[in-house]
Amino acid sequence: MIELNKIYNQNCLDTMSMMPDNFVDLTVTSPPYDNLRKYNGYSFEFEKVAAELYRVTKPGGVVVWVVGDATVNGSESGTSFRQALYFMECGFRLHDTMIYAKNNFMPLNHNRYEQLFEYCFIFSNGTPTAFNPMLIATTQKQFRKPEKVRGAGLDAKSKTAKRALMKPHYTKETKIVGNILYYNVGIGQSSNDDIAFNHAAIFPEKLARDMIYSWSNEGNLIYDPFMGSGTTAKMAHLQKRNWIGSEISEEYVQLANKRIEPYLKQLSLL
Repeated sequence: MIELNKIYNQNCLDTMSMMPDNFVDLTVTSPPYDNLRKYNGYSFEFEKVAAELYRVTKPGGVVVWVVGDATVNGSESGTSFRQALYFMECGFRLHDTMIYAKNNFMPLNHNRYEQLFEYCFIFSNGTPTAFNPMLIATTQKQFRKPEKVRGAGLDAKSKTAKRALMKPHYTKETKIVGNILYYNVGIGQSSNDDIAFNHAAIFPEKLARDMIYSWSNEGNLIYDPFMGSGTTAKMAHLQKRNWIGSEISEEYVQLANKRIEPYLKQLSLL
């Protein structure tokens, strides 16, 4: 029987083999890709991972797959697109294509515009069960689609009649954010946990927080097959979700456990 709220030091395929079908509510992860695919001496079999994620994801469950493309011989690899199409072959819907953009991206010298984003593919097993949209204030009231007023078309030539034909419908005070999300990244930005930066590619906490909030509810089970520094576990725990992680590198498992231990203790005292 698989244990919840634990990071398993093993290949994620081994972890998922212990899970029954339709077990996980939400997966949030950022896998190694392209020339970064060899990860602390390890690699992963993408096609097998995608197929297993479909098996263990509940109907209505979601996989958030954060990935980018390396540039090889002057051309972007296109790995992200091929992976998205394969997820769909496995049975997932491509529910949304979101963008994770970096406010403070690293400038480089090359003959193209600066690379400041990665894809956040939102794959769903059917229609998502959970959706808690992030909202922002509506900055300007606008007219929505007008409606005709009964009995107002008696004299279409008069200004009074024309005004009566239009019944104003204003927008709400808030609206759902767009699907491009901006975050500050780097030391002191991606996380306040100094230990986290001993990992080669830390996952921004606010991104993990927002994805977990959006696509799951309290008490749901969150999975990260490439746990890394423990960001998904930390943010799931702080939002009162259960979680499971897989991490093949023993070094990173020790790092992640040490990082999240204080938060597990703090919340258990509440």
